[in-house]
Amino acid sequence: MTRFAVLGCVVLAAVEFSACAKADSTTETSGGCATVFGGEVCSWSKATGGNTVEVGMTVPLSTIEGAPDGEMPAWPPQAAATLNVPDAARAASGIRIITMFWEAMGHPPGPYLVPHFDFHFNLISPADVAAIDCADTTKPAALPAAFGLPDVELPPEMAAMTGVATLVGLCVPRMGMHSMLASELASTTPFEGTMVIGYYHGNPIFVEPMITRSKLMAKQSFDLAVPEVPGLSGAHPTRFHAEYDAASNAYRFVFSEFSPAG
Repeated sequence: MTRFAVLGCVVLAAVEFSACAKADSTTETSGGCATVFGGEVCSWSKATGGNTVEVGMTVPLSTIEGAPDGEMPAWPPQAAATLNVPDAARAASGIRIITMFWEAMGHPPGPYLVPHFDFHFNLISPADVAAIDCADTTKPAALPAAFGLPDVELPPEMAAMTGVATLVGLCVPRMGMHSMLASELASTTPFEGTMVIGYYHGNPIFVEPMITRSKLMAKQSFDLAVPEVPGLSGAHPTRFHAEYDAASNAYRFVFSEFSPAG
């Protein structure tokens, strides 16, 4: 083999390696950040070879520790943060916008009357989220297996504050209806972490890791099961993992394994 032939083989191999490396490369794109209770929460997406593989948010322990105690929530609730999902990840993941809420006193029913955070990964546009007023009481035709969607009577002090006696389907303005595990709804033990499926106009509109502050303060990674949701077509996540990183003293909440868009 001549020197030119050898050189050609080397160049060809380098080009092929570069192309393979590019195809397998992983990139992370920022969606946006907001300061919440003294820490910076951020949204992001991750792609491998140009394909979205994760959508998530980073929440530092300083935010969790800095959340104020014992404050009666506003009505309608105000999001502590609203974060965009990177444009390139929306179609592939189905997730459009993330809204974060702090429930300092928890909320009915009983198992959820403990301080916790709501992380709504919304499958509808920001304008549609803002328009939710709970005037439409249509419930979905079917729920995930083992899930319930109760009507909840509010305690007198909360009813007086909100002007609402009953939350139909646990509907909250600017959020939607909340479907939860039936076993939790019937429990007398406070919850720690759960996956909530949200609805409005009878359709699924969000997936929500709902997590107590005490669980997050444990600084331990964990998973929450994402159920199969009847009526949820198009791209959507099927797996959730919360990864605690001791080096940055923060959690990364990660949705992945997206159902195909079509």
